[in-house]
Amino acid sequence: MNRKDEWTVGVDLGGTKVEIAQVDSDGRLVRRLKCRTNVKGGPKAVERDIVDLTRELKELASSSPVGIGVGIAGQIDPQEGVVVFAPNLSWHDVPFQSDLRKALELPVVVTNDVRAAAWGEWLHGAGEGCDDLICLFVGTGVGGGVVSGGRMLTGCSNAAGELGHMTIELNGPICTCGQRGCLEAFAGGWAIAKTAQEAVSSDPAAGAMLMKLAGGTPDNITAKTVSEGARARDPLSLRLLERVGHALIAGASTIVNAFNPCRLILGGGVIDGLPELVDHIDRGTQKRALPAAAKSLQVLRARLGNDAGVVGAATLALQTFKGGDH
Repeated sequence: MNRKDEWTVGVDLGGTKVEIAQVDSDGRLVRRLKCRTNVKGGPKAVERDIVDLTRELKELASSSPVGIGVGIAGQIDPQEGVVVFAPNLSWHDVPFQSDLRKALELPVVVTNDVRAAAWGEWLHGAGEGCDDLICLFVGTGVGGGVVSGGRMLTGCSNAAGELGHMTIELNGPICTCGQRGCLEAFAGGWAIAKTAQEAVSSDPAAGAMLMKLAGGTPDNITAKTVSEGARARDPLSLRLLERVGHALIAGASTIVNAFNPCRLILGGGVIDGLPELVDHIDRGTQKRALPAAAKSLQVLRARLGNDAGVVGAATLALQTFKGGDH
């Protein structure tokens, strides 16, 4: 098979849906298939769905893939691809990589979903051609990937890139990880929603616009509601997002000082909903970071959008099983 004819399967396995795609060696998404995640059925049910969808892709492609990459939201053992813990799936110590390999008789590599997305952005998105970059994804949670000297950093126990859990305020709000003051506890979608709901509860008059946008139910206020309020120039929404912006600048400046990347790539649902944050973070980071670290920095918006997960997982599979350049 010629290099240009090679393809891999990328799988983005989330708590609500399984997305699977045929991706060529240039990172182009050829076709995709989706199904609901059968969380109640457990790992074996999810495995069966991935096997069925992969076989469907093989039939449509009329050739076999080089391998399969799977991105899962959770902690992954780097040696065996065991899913140590995946909260959205309620999985503990699931040998998913070896089980899927046996079921499909194809090479399989399992990684964290955010690291998979970082692979996609690095080699086929906003990071193309760059060997020193950081991907920071700000969605419901906050995570990322660190590329240094042309290598994706994994760390001692495969936990590198947990950028959302850097402390930016020692006595700040409690995060989902149990610690205080994490970047995610300020800028994650869940944190924006929680802070907005608390603000509306303590000052109903100031929260009138958000309550209206949420249909009169405080629990319906989300990060998206706050961004809608900000677009309507609602003072409370603007104040809430100013806090988010400050947190992201503090986090970005710390990352830039620590790793001195050429590019800081920002993506995720919060960034997609508020793309103006990219320029705001760029300006703030240039002011706060060490001049030597920020001198050559470019702050860019992620390019692959929702395709980053499947393209990145497929790209990792190609790099792993064909011994790519990275």
